Amino acid sequence: MPVNAEFVGRTYPPTTPYAVGSAKIREFAEAVGSTDPVHVDHDVATERGYRDVIAPPTFAVLIAQQCDAQLITDPEAGIDYTRVVHGEQKFVHHRPITAGDDIVAVLSVDSVKQAGGHAMVTTRTELSAGGEAVCTATSTIVIRGGE
Repeated sequence: MPVNAEFVGRTYPPTTPYAVGSAKIREFAEAVGSTDPVHVDHDVATERGYRDVIAPPTFAVLIAQQCDAQLITDPEAGIDYTRVVHGEQKFVHHRPITAGDDIVAVLSVDSVKQAGGHAMVTTRTELSAGGEAVCTATSTIVIRGGE
């Protein structure tokens, strides 16, 4: 089944909130090798004007990809996950993701294109906390064509 091009413009319902904790931020910062204490030390974060520790910029991918699963697992989308390759990821941060945030994500399908027997799907995931925009994550996946 080919990727369903009629999904362009589709928006999925908001996710349940993702509770951002300082321990998860610390774990992520350590995993990506960030040494900035603003990610692990509450006092440093508040001295710099934040209400708590802030996440490294790429932390948003954890929440965005959980939201993106709505499309990947939608049987009508026609996406064979065994053939998916991650093509591109972009973030536009409206403010830092901060410990204590309850992030809600909304996924929209921006484009479905065919190229060289492959499908390229671009999605946009809007992350917000308490109605405030936090980050826009844009992702392109490539679904490899048949063998």
